[in-house]
Amino acid sequence: MKPIATFFTLLLACCAPACSQATTPPAAASAYPSDYSELLKTYVTPEGVRYAAWHANKADVERMKKVTEFFASTAPPADRSASFAWHLNAYNAWILNNILAKYPTKGPMEGGGSFFDRDGIVISARKTSFNDLEKNAIRPTFKDPRVHFALNCASRSCPPLQGKPFDPATLDTDLDRLTRAFVNNNGVVPEAGGSRLSKIFDWYADDFGGKGNQIAFINRYREHPLAVGAKPEFLDYNWSLNEAQ
Repeated sequence: MKPIATFFTLLLACCAPACSQATTPPAAASAYPSDYSELLKTYVTPEGVRYAAWHANKADVERMKKVTEFFASTAPPADRSASFAWHLNAYNAWILNNILAKYPTKGPMEGGGSFFDRDGIVISARKTSFNDLEKNAIRPTFKDPRVHFALNCASRSCPPLQGKPFDPATLDTDLDRLTRAFVNNNGVVPEAGGSRLSKIFDWYADDFGGKGNQIAFINRYREHPLAVGAKPEFLDYNWSLNEAQ
């Protein structure tokens, strides 16, 4: 893993002359709060995202681009909760924008799997990738395992995209709700003598207390706790597009 400060330090440095364009405009002048909320409300459902309808509406595709331009040209807020919400919204907004740009598609991994690794997004005047934003900024900065249920990777096995932007005032409640929903539904499959868990709990085991401790984390949010001690198995990850009609 790259040093923790690599990306976040650069974000904070965007107030310096080298990144002087990264200033936050008044909310009324930004497409971020109002347009992003309206777009999510219109196209995001519990079953997935209505990409076909969205892609067909060129005006709304352009509105989505304006939302990403907000994150490309501004610095995150200084307040921790506001910054956390800002980063989650930035990641998810860019995911939606870039999927719409390549739609129709079978999913983010179609065409070689570079969707998450290439420098295809701009955050605070800096080109970066989804993996860099997640692994070297969001996770090490905020150190909250619930982030894995808030970030959406446009795939069937990914926790569902929230149908509204993250708001600092409700962030903790929303993170708990999303985590609870995932571990009580398709993210965990209880079985006699054990359980099968989403690959998220395997790939990011350290975020959940390390291998062998994932069940303890899950049971904090499960309605019916899993048996502790049994070694879990992990579900295959479905990278097909999280599309709804």
